[in-house]
Amino acid sequence: MTDKTWTLPDGVYTALVTPLRDGALDRDAWRRLVGRQIAGGVAGIVPAGSTGEGATLTAAEREWLVRECVALTRGRCAVIAGAGTNATATTIEAVRAVRDWGADAAMVVTPYYNKPQQHGLLAHFRAVARAVELPLVVYNVPGRTGVNLLPATAALLSTEPNVVALKEASGNLDQIEEAIERCNLKVLSGDDGLNFPIWGRGGRGTISVVSNLLPGTVARMWRAWTAGDVGQAWSLSRALDPVVKACFLESNPVPVKELLHLAGLCAREPRLPLATVAPPTAERLAAFFHDTLAPLLARDGEAPA
Repeated sequence: MTDKTWTLPDGVYTALVTPLRDGALDRDAWRRLVGRQIAGGVAGIVPAGSTGEGATLTAAEREWLVRECVALTRGRCAVIAGAGTNATATTIEAVRAVRDWGADAAMVVTPYYNKPQQHGLLAHFRAVARAVELPLVVYNVPGRTGVNLLPATAALLSTEPNVVALKEASGNLDQIEEAIERCNLKVLSGDDGLNFPIWGRGGRGTISVVSNLLPGTVARMWRAWTAGDVGQAWSLSRALDPVVKACFLESNPVPVKELLHLAGLCAREPRLPLATVAPPTAERLAAFFHDTLAPLLARDGEAPA
């Protein structure tokens, strides 16, 4: 593989939730959440992505979140702003906007609902890459979009100088391994439950939901892996398994918001059409928080002050 002029650091990126209260941004909670990520030692933060309910944010909300994230991080970690839509023209506008707001890169999801062909996906991402000088992270998540970016297409995209990474959330390890082998891109795990096997196949980090709760733990797992301490990385991975399961009991980010609320870090409120967890799930998460997550937060020094 050849080096790219545009690049991003390897490591753990947190797909950060958007804290809401009474339908509006909870700005104090956002500052608290971003500060906690910086303290946890993550490589970067992803505002306004899928976990951040980016599709339901207004333009003004998205701008404030990105600008404030950039101001708070002050270069201590990267900011990769969610900027994908299901139309090429509006995606270009969104990427230009996050560039102007100071983001280090844009994360661009495959267009949802339209179900473009592979050559349509190629044309879409090429148009975005060639319209805006900003590093791009291509996001493949077929379970949400209805379309799967195949490794052959990703390999063609990787010739674009500013397409620097692929967030892979297809759940198909064979496909992910092929993408890693064929693409001149950083392939990042987009599925917390597959972080360890994806890294073992050559993945360069993760864009994580679980690190909303335990940023330091997920970052330590990555550092152990890169230091060659596979046993420590494996142990941390296994310790996080029940947290991964809890975070996906219902549609992301509703369960992780519930757990952040139980930890006193933000309100549980999502934005419609997402609703708070159903009562049986709330009971399970409360028990999980008391029995498992609260001790992990305390043990790793990640409990709120």
